[in-house]
Amino acid sequence: MPPDPESSSSSSSTHLNIRLTPLQVHSHIYSLHQRLCSTFSSVIHLQTVIMVSHKEFAGAGKEPGLKVWRIENMDLKPVPKPLHGSFYTGDAYLLLFTTAAPSYNIHMWLGDLCSQDESGAAAIFAMQLDDFLGGSPVQFREVQGHESNTFLGYFKSGIKYQKGGVASGFQHVVTNDMNVKRLLHIKGRRAIRATEVDMSWNSFNTGDCFIIDLGKDVYLWCGSESHYLERLKASEVGIDIRDNERNGRAKLHMIEEGEEPAAVLEALGPKPTIAPASSLPDDVKVDTSNRKKGALYMISDASGNMKVSVVAQSSPFKQAMLSPQECYILDNGMDRNIFVWKGAKASMPERKAAMATGQKFIKDKGYSNKTQIQVLPAGAETTLFKQFFFNWMDKDETTGPSKAYTIGSIANVKQVPFDASTLHTNKAMAAQHGMVDDGKGKVQIWRVELGDKVPVDPSTYGHFYGGDCYLILYSSKAGHFIYTWQGHKCTKDELAASAYLTVRLDDSMGGSAVQVRVTQGQEPPHLMSLFQGKPMIIHSGGTSRSAGQTQASNTRLFHIRQSSSHATRAVEVEASASNLNTNDVFVLKSPAGVIVWRGTGASDEEMAAAKHVVDFFGGKASHVSEGKETGDFWSALGGKKDYQTSKSLQNTVKPPRLFGCSNKTGTLVAEEVPGDFTQSDLATDDVMILDTWDQLFLWVGNDANAEERKGAPKIAQEYVDSDPSGRRGIPISTIKQGAEPPTFTGWFQAWDAKLWDQKPMDRLRSCFLTQKNPGFSS
Repeated sequence: MPPDPESSSSSSSTHLNIRLTPLQVHSHIYSLHQRLCSTFSSVIHLQTVIMVSHKEFAGAGKEPGLKVWRIENMDLKPVPKPLHGSFYTGDAYLLLFTTAAPSYNIHMWLGDLCSQDESGAAAIFAMQLDDFLGGSPVQFREVQGHESNTFLGYFKSGIKYQKGGVASGFQHVVTNDMNVKRLLHIKGRRAIRATEVDMSWNSFNTGDCFIIDLGKDVYLWCGSESHYLERLKASEVGIDIRDNERNGRAKLHMIEEGEEPAAVLEALGPKPTIAPASSLPDDVKVDTSNRKKGALYMISDASGNMKVSVVAQSSPFKQAMLSPQECYILDNGMDRNIFVWKGAKASMPERKAAMATGQKFIKDKGYSNKTQIQVLPAGAETTLFKQFFFNWMDKDETTGPSKAYTIGSIANVKQVPFDASTLHTNKAMAAQHGMVDDGKGKVQIWRVELGDKVPVDPSTYGHFYGGDCYLILYSSKAGHFIYTWQGHKCTKDELAASAYLTVRLDDSMGGSAVQVRVTQGQEPPHLMSLFQGKPMIIHSGGTSRSAGQTQASNTRLFHIRQSSSHATRAVEVEASASNLNTNDVFVLKSPAGVIVWRGTGASDEEMAAAKHVVDFFGGKASHVSEGKETGDFWSALGGKKDYQTSKSLQNTVKPPRLFGCSNKTGTLVAEEVPGDFTQSDLATDDVMILDTWDQLFLWVGNDANAEERKGAPKIAQEYVDSDPSGRRGIPISTIKQGAEPPTFTGWFQAWDAKLWDQKPMDRLRSCFLTQKNPGFSS
């Protein structure tokens, strides 16, 4: 929790924690701002001299959720909650988002027409709030029309840009004023922006949606070429205006182009020919395009003045380049992104000046003033930042990614323990643990040979060889699942054949099966559970074909680990001491015999699974505990070496992410759905990608076109393969609209299996008929 405002001065001897009147705050901040704009070094000096603790910060960070303030006369004024998401273009704002952890995001939002004084005041208040919260928040600089996905995610009903500002006398007050007269232009299929435009037919076009707000009546006007998803999102803005700005007193109407009622014609005048749809696509970004466009700089004040020096000219970078004693700038300016990373042991002036450093860097580079800035303390790195690095490792991770889970409200899913008896009723648990059921259904396995599938002897079920590809069909009340397992050493022909045979097997069952592509060593928990009490044993090479086996090495090492759903897997790894892990069990087979090594953090279930590997080798095994190894043990592994000795993996925040793959603009692009995604965000004419960190889902809408269906798997594969977080090869599941398993639906709050039975526009019209306060309808 944030420090008590009365005691925050103890955090640094260079800070004086005082309380000032608004007039004194005005005078002090204005003075700071003047120096901020003059020389960079003076900013550092001023920040170490004095830091104001504003009265508005007293409750900051105490409870999860969003707080919004507007800069008014160089002071902070809270914005009423019903008006969150509504911004005047002539103003600057400060926002604080607090998660349940807690962790903090600070955003300063700058309207296109806000004054230099207001933007300077917002920067100072952001520094003060960051200081009040102990320097741990992630800071964002947001500019109108170029907001981050993190920012947009707070406002599922969209953000509204309104003309004017505090200098023009426009106040954030809930007045229920029925004499409003304005026109809002709605843009975006996933992130919604509603911009106030001139109240004229000249502002309209046939490809977009508009809201004609006449106070008592709010009209949603849909252009003849507008997309249904744009209409759905525009309706959310209209409902928000009705329910929050008017407290339910207004009536909401949907009108099609050419069906304008008399009230609309009276407000806008005679209707001329409407302009055609704009040919310019919405701004979209694909994360993968950013990963090779970065440069890394180090910030230092060792000489008494801030200096910026080049560390690496192009990404991806090595994580070791970031020293905890320094601060760095990750320059992705060509895509309008700048990151400032604050080392935990960096000097206080460097840490305090992080945002100002980024702003000066943008100016010196000649980048657009629309460039976003994120200030990241060590340990609070965002996903986008990590994607510029080779194999980013979070604290206490061993190799590869940690388990995905969420805190706060993202997807409204909390981490829950595994309980097989409640799998059918607890979809959130099913999703997090990757378990559609308890794995007790019917299992059939085929090996790919000469372009066809050959049945595997059931007595060998559970053994998989790296030189092979397999098809595993699982059938139960939960549906049909086809796992396509691809060994690291299989041939290209077998890879191609396995994909073809999977589609053919799916077609033979009516095309409703969930297809899961699995690469060796990345088996999902449900696949591991199919062998009922026995571990899934993965051999590094060789084949299970008749007379096709190759001679195995004399020394072999199997790594045994239990998943969160209690299924176990034994994976053959290189016989080296560096592959040991204090959390797990290993079976070592050498000419001298078989040894079972138990790490300090290993479980009894992992020890039980080791018996099946020992049985495969035959004979008896000796047991050794970590720390009591003999010289012969280390000798068999090529000598004693450092290995992973951290305690059990800690869950880190890996929120699920949802992307829509569409070629509606002429090019196939992946656009992220910001914030808390819902079932309604699944566009039925698109292919969607759900990234839950340890696996990827491709959701195919019934109305998706052939190019999207064909291109989306490639985007998904590139997305995973180019992620430096070490996720190459994670399972990718392909599912169809209407046949979603609980491992998918559990990531969505309140999934409605009957939602697809009703057309989206029919659902939309029913929303318009629902008044928040029916008694107020006029």
